[in-house]
Amino acid sequence: MAGNNCYTIVEYFGGDDGYRCGYCKNEKGNFSHGMWSHTMTVQDYQDLIDRGWRRSGKYVYKPIMNKTCCPQYTIRCHAAKFQPTKSHKKILKKINKYICKGVLPKESEPGDVDFTVHCILTTLSSSINRSLQFVKLHIFNTFITVFSLWNAGIGLDPNRPPCRKAKDLRKERRHQKEQLKHSGVGVSSTLTTSPPTATQTNQTKTLEDFLTATCPDSSSHCLEVRLVRANPPCPQFKASFDASYQVYKLYQMAIHKDPPDKPSESQFRRFLCDSPLEAEYSVDGPEMGYGSFHQQYWLDGQIVAVGVIDILPTCVSSVYLYYHPDFAFLSLGSYSALREIAFTRQLQKSSPKLSHYYMGFYIHSCPKMRYKGQYRPSELLCPETYVWVTIEQCLPHLENSRYARFNPNPDEDARVLKDVGRALVLHRRTVMPYAVYSRKQKGSRDETEVREYASLVGQNCAERILLYRA
Repeated sequence: MAGNNCYTIVEYFGGDDGYRCGYCKNEKGNFSHGMWSHTMTVQDYQDLIDRGWRRSGKYVYKPIMNKTCCPQYTIRCHAAKFQPTKSHKKILKKINKYICKGVLPKESEPGDVDFTVHCILTTLSSSINRSLQFVKLHIFNTFITVFSLWNAGIGLDPNRPPCRKAKDLRKERRHQKEQLKHSGVGVSSTLTTSPPTATQTNQTKTLEDFLTATCPDSSSHCLEVRLVRANPPCPQFKASFDASYQVYKLYQMAIHKDPPDKPSESQFRRFLCDSPLEAEYSVDGPEMGYGSFHQQYWLDGQIVAVGVIDILPTCVSSVYLYYHPDFAFLSLGSYSALREIAFTRQLQKSSPKLSHYYMGFYIHSCPKMRYKGQYRPSELLCPETYVWVTIEQCLPHLENSRYARFNPNPDEDARVLKDVGRALVLHRRTVMPYAVYSRKQKGSRDETEVREYASLVGQNCAERILLYRA
């Protein structure tokens, strides 16, 4: 991948000052460490996100988990083992119907409630719950009244045999077959079972089966997904920049209620186009190489959504998703996540190490951010040992406390720094270990800051990444 002359160069900022939280709206409750990355190798960024870091443009930050108001846990999905849920299949079918037949989804289709809304509904007040208990009691009393009209086990018609559960009938048939088998009689070839039903013959559809479903030549719409490199920008990225920016502006105004002047072109560039990741290539890597990309969704010749992603040595990392508000009915947020999981699986065929899909942060204390836990099998990163733990094991801890350590081993702690003197610094265009730099400065006063930085990025990264010193 990166050559010997490629370095990551960063400037570190402490995390003493709190700022406004975008989740709970606490004005000064959000705390994080930050670094400005002038340039970064994909391997260094892979190692950093595996320690809880995440980038926004060229700014790389790490929440102070035991201090911030809404702890943000890095979450990843094992792409190869992913199976779409019922709600995922519903979204995929909905989009296929729209593309093939132009069928618009019903506004209030049963069971099509957004997962975010579902999470919010779980926090209903106790007064509503008491009302529901009253309704349940009324239904139960009605059932008891009807049930008393006949004798249990006889049924409404005394001449009919007693009702039996289907489960019991299956057990009895299985027992009879076993008896025949052991008695040597066997089952007559003429007494064949009934033909298998459609559900028996059809294998479980994979994610790719839904995404590659073919439409007739006379389909109502045409959807095309294009991958364009954002840094350095390829010709296709430059040609579609204005159209992509207009979609972003509409999205920010409609979804996040930004005033028209806030989502400026320069802000768009800094936030979603600029990246510290340089383009890198490897003989055993993906054909398009590693780095930062935009995955554009073109519907009938116009951009309707863009997924900003990073392709790294062992994962595809989702950065951001924005879409045209007029097409919100297509659930493009969920659809793009499914597409990116399928894209990760595709890349893994040529790059076996590239096996995970990183979804950013999972925030259990914010109900609308729990939807990321739907994409399973998924894991959360332990904030103290940086070990991946299945989300099923993590959720009980998060129900009891906003901040939690997931790894039960008390002896493990990956935050311990071995030797700060081996951390590399860049001073006056010269690369040197911090121990050498400190001697040249005759007792540097920044050891506490450098030690904090090195413990956050880890010993290995500290010995590769260049920390800028003025």
